Amino acid sequence: MNTMKLAIPLLVALAYGPSQALATPILGSDLASFTVLGASTVTNVPTSNIVGNVGVSAGTALPGFSYTSGLATSDPQVTGGLVHSNTAVAQAAQLQLDSAITNLGSLGPGTLLASDLTLVGPIAPGVYTVPYGTTNLSGSVTLDGQGNANAAWVFQMESSLITSDNSVVNVINTGSGAGVYWNVASDATIAFNTTFVGNILAGGSISMVNTATDLCGRALAATGQVVLDHNSLSGVCTGALAGSGGLSGGLDVTGTPGEWTVVALPYAPVTGGGTVPEPATLALLGLGLAALGANRRKRVN
Repeated sequence: MNTMKLAIPLLVALAYGPSQALATPILGSDLASFTVLGASTVTNVPTSNIVGNVGVSAGTALPGFSYTSGLATSDPQVTGGLVHSNTAVAQAAQLQLDSAITNLGSLGPGTLLASDLTLVGPIAPGVYTVPYGTTNLSGSVTLDGQGNANAAWVFQMESSLITSDNSVVNVINTGSGAGVYWNVASDATIAFNTTFVGNILAGGSISMVNTATDLCGRALAATGQVVLDHNSLSGVCTGALAGSGGLSGGLDVTGTPGEWTVVALPYAPVTGGGTVPEPATLALLGLGLAALGANRRKRVN
């Protein structure tokens, strides 16, 4: 299987795009502050543990959290952030979510994978399309950064994102600039006791079933709700490569809203041992696809 077929718009952006000093993260600053964002409702069965902001951008319903309509409120389940009920920050984050979904989509369909990623084997950095399936993850999948600290994976989910119980996403051989993005056309369901990794940007709603975790990622719903049930999520990953900025780094855009061009971080080798510890303990997530493609061509020659 050709796991490194890259979207042409991305290659053009890499070849001719402006310097990274002018680029803006794919997740705007307000959006990046949210680990959980729903358009109308965030429902929580306590106790969940969230690192980063939790909020709704249009409605005022956050059952299971302490909240006050129109304000940002503290809650013991939320650290490193507050609970936002239709605040200006949540509204700005919602607009940035719409833009992020559009810009991820501009990377193109990429390589077509099987609907169940468990059947694919190790997945190299790249842009991929995943068709509808009764499950998109029936067991474990490994995302292999191939030694690039800026590796990134963009999964264009044509319909929904569905995992089976006890599924696992592993990320290896990458570093602090790495990024994982799940661009979901409709709804996402992360099943019971699943260990997930990455930013979920859903056009509809997101359900985190009992004890499912995403300790290096976010649950961001564009038009629907987010449902939590004794979950743990963190939008800022810390550990051996702390201080990288977590999942919002790496895959960037430049220009004005509506006219953005997606750019990517250059290749950077992994330092300090060459592999990433468990995803829950590491700053993962960004992009070095062009350099990885160059490395692949060298191996072929």
